[in-house]
Amino acid sequence: MVADDEELVAGRHPVEEAFVAGRAARRLLVTPQRRDALERLVLHATALRIPVVEVEGGTLTATVGFDGHQGVALVVAARRFAAPDEILARAIGRGEAPFLVALDSLEDPQNLGSLLRSAEAAGVHGVLFPTRRQAPLSPAAVKASAGASEHLLLAPVDDLPGALAALHVRGLRIVGADADAAQTYREADLRGPLVLVVGSEGRGLAPPVRRRCDLLVRIPMRGRIASLNAAVAGSILAFEVAAQRTDPEGAPGQGPAASPPRPLQPSPAHEMSGEPAGNGTPEPGAKDGTGRDA
Repeated sequence: MVADDEELVAGRHPVEEAFVAGRAARRLLVTPQRRDALERLVLHATALRIPVVEVEGGTLTATVGFDGHQGVALVVAARRFAAPDEILARAIGRGEAPFLVALDSLEDPQNLGSLLRSAEAAGVHGVLFPTRRQAPLSPAAVKASAGASEHLLLAPVDDLPGALAALHVRGLRIVGADADAAQTYREADLRGPLVLVVGSEGRGLAPPVRRRCDLLVRIPMRGRIASLNAAVAGSILAFEVAAQRTDPEGAPGQGPAASPPRPLQPSPAHEMSGEPAGNGTPEPGAKDGTGRDA
């Protein structure tokens, strides 16, 4: 049902956002019992001459790998990932200081998707993650992102510590989430070009990644539980960065914000393909409204 050069986007909102983002759609899969409720998506696919295929619910569950698909999935061309340079270029094109999130080997697809959703909502320009030892961007992760994965630039890198070092040279500060950090996130100056690094659920930041960080911050805990879910912790920190960028005069910390990034130079070691091209039009799609976790 899905070829090697295809992938699935499942769930109503992720499918809507895939259309909005212009993903190259090949087939819309719907269950007969839900077809009436999905009429808007079916009509949109029909208008774009995208085949609509009815499949039984059990077959769709087996195909996408989870049962939260809401009776619909879109078969699209395989995702074309970005390179770190493209993320910096997007920020500069918007006239904004680059804001990236780096994921250090998250293990849970639900955490991955939830954190992508928060990152997109907080204004993150793109996300770095390692090509190995990382939860896959599966249909379940895409569903958990509520379609945010269709709007973020996602850049897999073979060497995450090396990629962070390269971004540091370009003028970005590397800020890691760590439960034992001396400084809380509210005490830290998080303005300017920045990469926020979130560690894996069980181990936190790997030592090579930790050594690349210019600053470590923690979320103070007042209850009996000593840590937060990785996606929750990363979301809190991402929105703190967004708040300080919105009101830089009221940000904590001493001294000026980090200097702007140096002029972009090609990075052959991290070259990858660009943003996805598509055949949709943005008609449907209303949006819904750390190792050890920091």
